[in-house]
Amino acid sequence: MTLSQDIAPVEELKAQAKRLREKLRQTGISLSHSEALEMVAHQHGVRDWNTLHAMAGNRMRLRVGDRVEGLYLGQPFTAEIRGMTKMGDGAHRRVTLQFDKPVDVVRFDSFSSFRQRVTGEIGWDGRSPRQTSDGEPQLVVRPA
Repeated sequence: MTLSQDIAPVEELKAQAKRLREKLRQTGISLSHSEALEMVAHQHGVRDWNTLHAMAGNRMRLRVGDRVEGLYLGQPFTAEIRGMTKMGDGAHRRVTLQFDKPVDVVRFDSFSSFRQRVTGEIGWDGRSPRQTSDGEPQLVVRPA
């Protein structure tokens, strides 16, 4: 079953159903929109559209130009979203952030490495599926 944090917003799920319906129509299979929504729900491992709709209702909406805050490799930041691309699986987005102030990504006192712009992958909950060695997400993004 798909975890709720990996489910796209309702608008994207409806678009998936529309694409599915159109693709099946091209092969001679007629499907109502509600039947397509039910099929999308089953693809996400839930029993019906109403369940999937409820799970997807609280997904974070982010756009290029939005102001965000969060953590990058455990370091706090404020930034502007400079780029965003939906990943092929539909459950993640690649986001490019321009930090307001450079972030030191090294935790050693004797060495520093500052980043001003980073690109990372986040789920619809704003958390990176990749983790640091201590088990925390590499990137956490939320609206500022």
